[in-house]
Amino acid sequence: MFDLSPLYISLRAATLSSAIVFVLGTVVARLCYTMQERKATIVDTILTLPLVLPPTVLGFFLLVLFGKNGPFGILLAKIGQRGILFSWKASIIAATVVSFPLMYRSALGAFRQIDQELLWAGRTLGMSEWKLFVHVMVPEAWPGLIAGLALSFSRSLGEFGATLMIAGNIPGKTQTIPMAIYFATAGGDMQTAWIWVGIIVAISCVSLALTTHFDSRRKG
Repeated sequence: MFDLSPLYISLRAATLSSAIVFVLGTVVARLCYTMQERKATIVDTILTLPLVLPPTVLGFFLLVLFGKNGPFGILLAKIGQRGILFSWKASIIAATVVSFPLMYRSALGAFRQIDQELLWAGRTLGMSEWKLFVHVMVPEAWPGLIAGLALSFSRSLGEFGATLMIAGNIPGKTQTIPMAIYFATAGGDMQTAWIWVGIIVAISCVSLALTTHFDSRRKG
């Protein structure tokens, strides 16, 4: 019987990580939107770095951070939590880190396209910056935010290197679709590999179609 667990594991990691980066990416983009240019450049470089670093390098950093001697590993031990390396939670962390820059950059670009007169009008009416963010900026930037979310989901779904480094390839637990493809191919099981390739290509095409649709609405 064909094992569908990689599909479930991949969708769980991509969905949860996308929800996390949607909130974090939107909020962080709002903060960077108001920063001074020099400070914003430094912060933007740091936040976008995962987009250009090899996934194995990101996995190495995560391995160090969440290892038993790493800062997060020590913190988890102090609060009585077991290590999260080589668990399903690790796959979510990896997917979140690699997809965050896409959501952040999309949100920042969407905020920068908002008509400044709308913001000044809101301030004139006595709206706080928080209310402006919730009631003006987010609705105006919504197509760009959804496009970023769809793009982040696609990136999370295809994550391989960082996930392999900190979550491993444990069938039924941390084995995602990209890992199933890799190890099926390595084992000579091309039929299984082709099935998973077809599944992930189909899901990715839908996600990218949504990205294109909402991105065109933002530019329109």
